[in-house]
Amino acid sequence: MASQDWFEKDFYATLGVPQDADAAVIKKAYRKLARDLHPDHNVGNTQAEERFKEIGEAYAVLSDPEQRREYDAVRAMSHGGARFTAGGPGGGGAGFEDIFSAFGGPGGPGGGGQRVRFDTTGGGQPNIEDLLGQMFGGSAGGFGGRQGYGGFGSTAGPRPGADVQASTSIGFRDAVEGSTVTLTSPDLGRITARIPPGVKDGQRIRLRGKGRQGDPGAAPGDLILTVTVGKHPVFGRDGDNLTIDLPVTFAEAALGATVSVPTLDGGSVKVKVAPGTPSGRVLRLKGRGVTRGDHKGDLLAKVQVVVPQRLTDEAREAIEKMAAAEDGHDPRAELFQRARA
Repeated sequence: MASQDWFEKDFYATLGVPQDADAAVIKKAYRKLARDLHPDHNVGNTQAEERFKEIGEAYAVLSDPEQRREYDAVRAMSHGGARFTAGGPGGGGAGFEDIFSAFGGPGGPGGGGQRVRFDTTGGGQPNIEDLLGQMFGGSAGGFGGRQGYGGFGSTAGPRPGADVQASTSIGFRDAVEGSTVTLTSPDLGRITARIPPGVKDGQRIRLRGKGRQGDPGAAPGDLILTVTVGKHPVFGRDGDNLTIDLPVTFAEAALGATVSVPTLDGGSVKVKVAPGTPSGRVLRLKGRGVTRGDHKGDLLAKVQVVVPQRLTDEAREAIEKMAAAEDGHDPRAELFQRARA
């Protein structure tokens, strides 16, 4: 949501980028400034600390496409000459927040311009572009009786459709392999959305043209979908790698073996366990992880040596012989030595 100081602050100048800079240029400029101005490198320098906060605020707005559009709209109105003074006793102008509250806020006459959110009970926040259009565009309520954006003779044009916020839950395998979900909304009806392979828990996906319809001739809004991914009973995820705990017997770990490892698609793959493999060692199976575009992650199998709960007489005798052969060896000696260091 826009704030009053957006009229005064030039976030593009703060980051030293042109107004038409793309996301990559903005990110690069912010990172360079953040490195130079970081408090760890400027201890006691209050001026650098203040600049560090300023570039953080500027990047937070300009790196978010939705906030950037709202900021550009506010700045465009400001540059056109429209100014607002703080309200209050004796004040001749309406305050910035008062103006916004008149268009859908508490006590305001209408709720126009609110964004759609599925599965929520609140009223949402006003869309600044819709509010500006109500204040300055159209034949009724135009600034100074003129039509056009800001009332300064420019043509507002057809307004694009509003973005729609929605959420969905999918299974672990569907998130890794990709899926198609169907959403329903009372005012938008049924929406079919394609979930790309490799989506992460909590990730937001922008689906172009799946939002509200705009004015005739204008583009529809987007569907911004937040995805919740369920847990898997066997597999986990670390970035684009899949993880799994792999049980092996004491004999397999001590003597070495070739064992089968399950894969997410329901199959299996063979992996060699080297002689003397300890519990906790990770075996990497190339290309068996999450596929995103041309990149493939790996399957990381963490060895878990299984201690037998019941021993036959022969097994017990064999282990006792091994213990006798290792008599005098203390595997914790080095541990104690490091603890005392």
